[in-house]
Amino acid sequence: MEILTALERDGGSYEEVTTFFDRLPTVAVDDITLGRWRGGEIVTGHPMDGLLTASGWYGKQFDGPEAVHPLLFSTPGRGIFSVDPRRVPLSLAGKIPNELVARGKKALPVLALGLRTSQPRARLRAIEFRGKVSAAMVYDHLPIIDVFRRVDEHTLLGVMDQRGAPQPYFFTLRLDR
Repeated sequence: MEILTALERDGGSYEEVTTFFDRLPTVAVDDITLGRWRGGEIVTGHPMDGLLTASGWYGKQFDGPEAVHPLLFSTPGRGIFSVDPRRVPLSLAGKIPNELVARGKKALPVLALGLRTSQPRARLRAIEFRGKVSAAMVYDHLPIIDVFRRVDEHTLLGVMDQRGAPQPYFFTLRLDR
């Protein structure tokens, strides 16, 4: 946990975070279908570094292997809601400064009307990644797989493997009860 706390606070190189990820134990799909998880980011030099936090990203919700909400966002006074990932312009990552994204977050309550979904937009599967089989979230409509490893009973380290990305993006999830 100390290593993860330091990585969340200070970031790390892609190689450092990958080495930490590879040392972690796997996690079963059934062990993470516990509901809502709060997300965090680990800075590694990826184009998405800081983007999710700046945009109001809250985390993910795993209700069952076939019922996953991959993008939860929060707005002050309006709560947490699920967003359809197809409606999020991920291709702009690294092209728009995070400060501008953060200012745009103020419009999230209005934008939510077009982004919101009540339907799950991903599934959980056990997938081999970097030599280990672990729980992974497969997006329904995007070429993205998020693979998870266990840090402790209530904490996961995730890696977003996106087709065409220069390297994976690392994030954390903590069970939100």
